[in-house]
Amino acid sequence: MKEAIKKNKKYIIIGIVIIILLLIGIAFAYLTTTLQGDKEYLVRAGTLDLVLDEGNELTLEKQIPISDNEGMNLNGFSFSLVNNGKIDTDYTIYLDDMELSEGESRIPDSSIRYSLTKNDETFMTRNMTTMGSNPNRRVDFGTIAPDETINYTLKIWIDYDATTEEASGKVFKGKLRVVATQPVGEPVADVLLADSSNNINTDDPEQTFITGENPNNYIWYSGKLWRAVSVNNEAKTVKLVTQWNISAVTYNESGNTAFEGSYMEEWLNDATVDGFLGNLRDYERFIVTDAKWNATMMSDISKPSESTVVEDPVGLLNIYEYQTSYRGTNYSNGYLNNELYWWTLTPYSTSAVWSVGNYGNANSSNPINSYGVRPSINLKSDVKIVSGTGTEDDPYRLMGDNDEDLLDAKLNTRYSGEYIKFGTGENNLYRIISHETRGLTKITSAEPLKENDSFKTILFGDSVNYSSSNIIGDFLNGEYLTSGFYMNSEQLNMIEDNTIWYLGTINNGSNYKLAKYSDITMREVAISTNAKVGLLRYGELMASQINIAPLNTSYFSLTPTIWSVSGNGYINIHSLSVPNGIKPSLNLKSNVVITSGTGTKEDPFEIELSN
Repeated sequence: MKEAIKKNKKYIIIGIVIIILLLIGIAFAYLTTTLQGDKEYLVRAGTLDLVLDEGNELTLEKQIPISDNEGMNLNGFSFSLVNNGKIDTDYTIYLDDMELSEGESRIPDSSIRYSLTKNDETFMTRNMTTMGSNPNRRVDFGTIAPDETINYTLKIWIDYDATTEEASGKVFKGKLRVVATQPVGEPVADVLLADSSNNINTDDPEQTFITGENPNNYIWYSGKLWRAVSVNNEAKTVKLVTQWNISAVTYNESGNTAFEGSYMEEWLNDATVDGFLGNLRDYERFIVTDAKWNATMMSDISKPSESTVVEDPVGLLNIYEYQTSYRGTNYSNGYLNNELYWWTLTPYSTSAVWSVGNYGNANSSNPINSYGVRPSINLKSDVKIVSGTGTEDDPYRLMGDNDEDLLDAKLNTRYSGEYIKFGTGENNLYRIISHETRGLTKITSAEPLKENDSFKTILFGDSVNYSSSNIIGDFLNGEYLTSGFYMNSEQLNMIEDNTIWYLGTINNGSNYKLAKYSDITMREVAISTNAKVGLLRYGELMASQINIAPLNTSYFSLTPTIWSVSGNGYINIHSLSVPNGIKPSLNLKSNVVITSGTGTKEDPFEIELSN
């Protein structure tokens, strides 16, 4: 097993030799040289005068990998963008690789952490892979007004968990590049409100609602298809909700229906790889992180008072917002009826929460039920639409999320929900789940496996614990891989040979974290098994994700006591003696790269193994 540098004393003893290379690669040659003559501008507008001002040098205070807390205490590198021109300017700042000297090896992006401060706002620490991969490694983007100055501080350090193989004796060298253009696109609110097909409802003095059966309000963001629900009349922020269920979890324990402190609130705002927020692309740049969510208890669907307001980046629609969306039409025909079961934000009583059924009807439900989750966010007022018509097949695309020229970009830099052309025949579409294992990309089939246009079913086995030797595990690690029916030999070679699959037990009313951890403090993981192919666990992204409504099959999850995702999007306990559908999950290797596509359902990524 590889050991981290921090645990290997002999590497600490010779750390000065290693760090000389790191300091040269990351600090002086990287930023000082860049800002004293090698900075690159690509200016495409006539009256721009955009300046990148250099600041202090970036220094690394530790000679070994350090924690995020230590990294955040580094001085960092400060620089500014100044617009001396006469027009607003859209800009993107890239961090490009510089050529290494003979004998040098590049430290992988997966072993580097960074933090960016923009003016007075500090973004959360992230792995550098979240910037993208060279030459599309994006530090930031936005619009700068005439006479405006935007100040940045960039901090970079070696990941605390970097291994000797990944980091020892290796370097990172890069340079900043600024691409500036005349402004393109229009604010999301302006585009939505100007479209007469959106059946705008202005009865509410605080929000302007989009209503009706099929308005042009589809938006693609962070690998997911969303619907625009309303525009805040004052702030011009735009409330979105996912078109489809992203997962399914218990709302809360029995007898506790408050959104604040609930399992639901925790899952939605979990910034780790295990929750929704942690897998949402550059969320500080796109969404309102201190959004207000009206979680007031309501026994009817009239507009609630604001007696219970919760502040979070992510929430759910409340029952009033749902019913307002279908005003003027029957709820079964409203655009938010996706024919699946899903939670709203609103407590009905101290023992029940409002949910929506598969006919679009509103119900009061026990909070221990594991219904589907349709996360809701508020786009910032300055987010722009740059393409698309707002239809399902041509959704609006957002500035900063409409990547182009992804040739040779690593798949492990992409986002949960994006589509991949993988597999063969009728099983040739997969989706990214997450990057749970460093450098790897966890994926799942977009639908349960099919044979001759019918969903394949199989018994789970004689035990509730998944393994490569029980019935379903034997199929997934045998016939599924080797028959040639589900994938070809080239795709087989892309799959990581060994993945850990967590087998934590979930009971009715349990916290979703228990599917992976032995307790909700997340100090220790649950029992696990190793296999090449597994299944999605309870509460994992894309578990309950369904692109059509409803499916005419259900499918197994990984989690004891054998939870099954129904065709209507909720999760319940399944008998070992009854066959069920199969939605495989697997990890793709770190050297899988994109050869074409944009990651949407209509234009999925095509991929291959790089050398």
